[in-house]
Amino acid sequence: MSKTFTPANVSTHKDASNGMYIIIDENVYDVTGFIDEHPDGSKILKRVAGKDASKKFWNYHNEGVLKKYSERLRIGSVGEKAKL
Repeated sequence: MSKTFTPANVSTHKDASNGMYIIIDENVYDVTGFIDEHPDGSKILKRVAGKDASKKFWNYHNEGVLKKYSERLRIGSVGEKAKL
């Protein structure tokens, strides 16, 4: 399922009860179920939930990581430029 989100909509998804969404390069990912799998722990994902995490993501990951998890976690895209 691919859906279009606004940055404001993504910002409401910042905890487990509402789902934890992040933006990476204008794509939206639901990381709610990935929290316990994240190699560096849940703390990092909780800090960026509801936000554009592109800069932080690319500081620590390469394109292979995004390709590996994209199909499973990507739920849509941002319909307007993120300003979070």
